[in-house]
Amino acid sequence: MSSAWAQGATVERSAKGAAATNIQVGLYLNVKPDCTSGTLPAIRLLAPPANGTLTIKRGKVTATNYKQCLALEVPGFVAFYKSKPDFAGVDSATIEVKYPAGRAEIQRISITVGSGKGGQKI
Repeated sequence: MSSAWAQGATVERSAKGAAATNIQVGLYLNVKPDCTSGTLPAIRLLAPPANGTLTIKRGKVTATNYKQCLALEVPGFVAFYKSKPDFAGVDSATIEVKYPAGRAEIQRISITVGSGKGGQKI
C-alpha cells in the first residue's frame, strides 16, 4: 500500500449524463485565505474508466461566496468523463489528488451514463 493511500482520505464522488458527451466529474483548485490562487494540485489517474475516457482541462474558475471569499476568479483543473457512444450503465474511475501542503486524497468517481439501468448494449 502506497503512503498516499495511508495518509490520504478516500472520497466517493458521483456524476451522471448522456453517452458520448463530456460530463464534469471534478473541479480542482487551491484558494488561499486571501482569496488568491495557490499552487494547483497534482492529479494522477490510478484506475481508468472501462467504458470511456477521463480528461483534465485547465481553465478559469469563477465563484461567489466560496469560503470567506465573496467573489473570485482563479485557475483550476476540471475533470471530464466521456463514455463510448454505445455505452449505457455505470462506469468508474479512481484518481489521486495531491495538494501542495502534502495532503493527498483518493477520489473514486462513479459515473451513471444514460438511464443507468441495465448494462452495456451488445
